[in-house]
Amino acid sequence: MFGVLRAYILIALWQARPGLAGYDVADAVTYCFLTQAFIAPMQLFGGGLAIPERIRSGDIALDLVRPASLQLWSLAEDLGRASYLFLVRGIPPMLLGAALFGIKVPTDAGRWAVVLAGLSIAVVASFAWRYLLALSVCWLLDDRGVAVLSMVLMTFFSGMMVPLPLFPGLLGDIAAALPWAAMVQVPADLYLGKTDPAQALAFQAFWAAVLLGLGALGTRAIRHKVVIQGG
Repeated sequence: MFGVLRAYILIALWQARPGLAGYDVADAVTYCFLTQAFIAPMQLFGGGLAIPERIRSGDIALDLVRPASLQLWSLAEDLGRASYLFLVRGIPPMLLGAALFGIKVPTDAGRWAVVLAGLSIAVVASFAWRYLLALSVCWLLDDRGVAVLSMVLMTFFSGMMVPLPLFPGLLGDIAAALPWAAMVQVPADLYLGKTDPAQALAFQAFWAAVLLGLGALGTRAIRHKVVIQGG
């Protein structure tokens, strides 16, 4: 329902301003249902990880002594979750959009390969961001505050609400350079063919690597924190 409402709003906007931000009406409708399909796999509203509850219960101490990286273990679980949700919560909105409005579909194998690469990196970047928030519970004890802040940042700066090229001036430039753009705007533009694939994938890979690196440092920090607390 939310996707249908968004689609009609975007249709009205692009009918009033044809060619706005380099999109046409068909692009806007496709963008709408693409971003709807991203909500569950990317966990755009936050969550998806069991780490906060395990920190509160103390079970995180067991995770940290396992002969496997907590970060990589969590990433593997999240990739499985994202793959499943893409099938059951991602494809149906796209099919609904195609049935009700018609959407654009890439026709060449090369574009599809780029799209799959972009989606994969977007899921990793989303995980890396949510992993950092999950680790913060070791100090904050409650993740509700950072979860709400994350939801606002992700929905506003990722391109979930409207395409980031609609943001004016400096705000648009800043939004396009932030890590959240790698999770929605960039994979959507790769699907629509609105961006250079090499530059887009490099941008996504950069932010995924930065966030994963910060997550590795955070994992090391909570290991010391738990030891200090007697865990």
